[in-house]
Amino acid sequence: MKLKWNEIEPFVKSPSKAARVILVYGPDNGLMRERAKTMGQSVVADINDPFNAVTLSIDILADDPARLSDEACAISMMGGDRLIRVEGASDKLTSLLKTYLEAPNEQALIILEAGDLGPRSSLRKLCEGAKNAAAVPCYVEDERDLSKLIRGSMQEAQLDIDGDAVGWLAVNISGNRQKVRSELEKIITYKHGDPAPVSLGDVQACCGEAGAQGLDDLVYSVAGNQSAKALKTYNKLLDEDVNFIVIVRSLQNHFRRLHATKARMEGGEMADIAMKKLTPPIFFKQQNAFRTQAERWRLPSLDKVLARLLALEAQCKTTGMPVETLCAQVVLGISTMRG
Repeated sequence: MKLKWNEIEPFVKSPSKAARVILVYGPDNGLMRERAKTMGQSVVADINDPFNAVTLSIDILADDPARLSDEACAISMMGGDRLIRVEGASDKLTSLLKTYLEAPNEQALIILEAGDLGPRSSLRKLCEGAKNAAAVPCYVEDERDLSKLIRGSMQEAQLDIDGDAVGWLAVNISGNRQKVRSELEKIITYKHGDPAPVSLGDVQACCGEAGAQGLDDLVYSVAGNQSAKALKTYNKLLDEDVNFIVIVRSLQNHFRRLHATKARMEGGEMADIAMKKLTPPIFFKQQNAFRTQAERWRLPSLDKVLARLLALEAQCKTTGMPVETLCAQVVLGISTMRG
């Protein structure tokens, strides 16, 4: 079964019993592992349970294909359903999974953990098309999704958080879910026992380096025609092993927000009024820079930038050219465009 975007989180929290095989895939490895663990715990309390859970690799299954069915059909001496996790899943497993899905064990759940699989992936097509399987995508989250995660995490820790602190975090800790969780844990530890809400100063004290020279610097230097700074920041992000998808999505998000603001301005709204309608709001220290960019860029140019970024994402996934080179060319090209 193929899940719609609004069906993903409910499915992860409570997987359909009809799905005996679940493929979890995407460029956000941290989010993929988190969702796989959550769904695995719908079967066993501990995904490392030595009696009811087993982890297999694609290499193990290549040497012994029957192992998958054997593990799924094994009866635990302790009783209960079985969880089979397959790490590094790829299209090499398609034929094996297709055979298994013809008569799956109803008391076993197989979770396939994969990387970024394109629409042509045979394994992805199989899990999206089968009635007794499902495919769960894990893409880099935008600022709105991150804002929900931030507020939810603080609420679970019984902490209140100010709106400007949420806005700053949503911009500055975007990326792999594992990294985001790590940064949020820093804040929760920092504020333990403090009844005051988490403030902007608190999050900057904990995660200041995350935003000082990161994605935020990149998007504002690209949109601000600062090509030298843009390339320098881009290279720094590469040195820090930031996934290209994170970089591309951050640029897309920034230019979409500029486009939405510009469209409202051309509809007669003042820049400040148009900016206030953005969710999450623009971090106050960046408002002047954002306003300047919104006033300078024209809608046709913003359309071209968004189309170019969309094409870049497709090229990075389908062509043989180095991802780093393709991204660098686009970063330089956009940062030298006339608004």
